[in-house]
Amino acid sequence: MVSGSARQYFIDTKPKMSESATSLRRLSDCRRRRRARSLSKINMRAVVTGGGGYCGYKLGCALAKIGASVVLCDIHQPLWAIPNGVVWIQTDIRDYSAILEACEGADCVFHVASYGMSGTEQLHKKEIESVNIDGTRFILNACKEQSIPRLVYTSSVNVVFGGLPIEDGDEESLPYFPIDKLVDHYSRTKSIAEQMVLAANESPLAGGGILHTCVLRPPGIYGPEEQRHLPRLAKIIERRLLSFKFGDPTVKMNWIHVDNFVQAHILAAEALTPEKNYIASGQVYFIHDGEKSNLFEWLTPLFERLGCSKPWIRIPTCLVYASATFMEQLHAMLRPVVDLPPLLTRNEVQNISVTHTFRIDKARAQLGYRPRKFDFADSVDHYIKSRPQSLNYQFFLNILRILIATISLIFLCLKLYSLSVLHFFKERQH
Repeated sequence: MVSGSARQYFIDTKPKMSESATSLRRLSDCRRRRRARSLSKINMRAVVTGGGGYCGYKLGCALAKIGASVVLCDIHQPLWAIPNGVVWIQTDIRDYSAILEACEGADCVFHVASYGMSGTEQLHKKEIESVNIDGTRFILNACKEQSIPRLVYTSSVNVVFGGLPIEDGDEESLPYFPIDKLVDHYSRTKSIAEQMVLAANESPLAGGGILHTCVLRPPGIYGPEEQRHLPRLAKIIERRLLSFKFGDPTVKMNWIHVDNFVQAHILAAEALTPEKNYIASGQVYFIHDGEKSNLFEWLTPLFERLGCSKPWIRIPTCLVYASATFMEQLHAMLRPVVDLPPLLTRNEVQNISVTHTFRIDKARAQLGYRPRKFDFADSVDHYIKSRPQSLNYQFFLNILRILIATISLIFLCLKLYSLSVLHFFKERQH
């Protein structure tokens, strides 16, 4: 399962319901109670890398809520309040001594940290490799040296998806996409890191015992306070940069709400214990909301809340891909001077224009994963209400500033020119 490339890196009023509706609701409540019991009262000392980010922070808070002692590791402090039972330690995952210290006394590590998922970050190859590969190697070594028996790694569906259609793919039949054919460094390094984690399964620990590892592969993540995808999409839409669409309208993809992301990670950690017969040891799992949708249809609530019309002009995907290629090359040339963000990268074009959906049967059967239903519109509403100011206002304010600066510069040039002309005629008169 491990490739050679990986080895080298080591409301109050409610209407009256019918009996059938009441029964369904009771059944739903019963299922929720069973899920709550499965995630209640755990005795765990957990370290969450990438704990300053949205997913890591949410995972840490959920663990603390059910009784775990939690350390959030990240180079950046979380944007949100740190609750009781959670400690944030400023840690650069590329610093082994800092990782070793942060992991002391832990019995489970959730390795969520990564770099280069989207936007301009995807083009910073050196940073991507140092975080995703070197950082993962340090985490594995720290687990062995500190005798930490469990490691849950957050991977990505991109380790098997490289631009070729996948419909309802599963863990057993899908091979890793050839690393040298992946168009982005994030996907390449996540594939290598995932295989490193799986290769380390059942490694001996310094203090005795065995390291058990497992891997979760989520697609795009959303939620009410998500800071990466939603704000970027809103900015692109409001600037009318997404006034076109591309790809076949039947193209589908999966998404996962942060609460389902958290649920899967906690269940995976439990499935690495003797009480669960180490059922998740050495295993990989696709996780998502259990639904699939077309991106442009899925984004409808965002277009509506922003007061923007949905794109109706369809252009060839090959043209968009060529434009993305050009923007990446332009970014590489200009980066020493300015870090120019591309509108879309080649990887993002592939994700939008090619179907890639996955089955979650294995996670359901082995982990007891039961994704809850969420509405993307709720996350959009929260974002619209909580953002400090309208992006349109900020955009036009920036345009106004540029316009004022340009007019001032023109005025100054004309002033200097008129003075030089006046000086010229005075010289001629003398």
